[in-house]
Amino acid sequence: MSIVVDSPAALPDAVGSTATGDWFAISQERIAAFADATEDWQWIHLDADRAASGPFGATIAHGYLTLSLLPRLTAGLLSVAGTAMVVNYGLDKVRFVSPVKVGARVRGGAVIAEVTEVAGGYQFAVDQTIEIEGGGKPAVVARGLYRFYA
Repeated sequence: MSIVVDSPAALPDAVGSTATGDWFAISQERIAAFADATEDWQWIHLDADRAASGPFGATIAHGYLTLSLLPRLTAGLLSVAGTAMVVNYGLDKVRFVSPVKVGARVRGGAVIAEVTEVAGGYQFAVDQTIEIEGGGKPAVVARGLYRFYA
């Protein structure tokens, strides 16, 4: 389910709207590629044998890998007609609540929390959650800030 807004000026009317994305599997190959990209080769991410007897029972995705998937996990959740450009303005209140084990599926959810007018457009705050299929707690919770320009 996605949020569709008729124009940037109608964004304030969307406060409280929610959307949820599709499930996405986290593979060991993706975890290894992220480890190489960030040079974070900690065993809990890469050593399946050692991780099996570790605190999580399997290798886990880096918290920053999970966070970096927000654009993928929330793609298409909000459509605003008449928008020339959207800028990622940053994040507030990021928390890594639960580890994501290799092979788990995650999905993004969004709630438009706040909309304010800025020069040439609107800034909106989105409460974003990355949930783990079958998990009791989310993997990540964050407030994303975005700017829409007409």
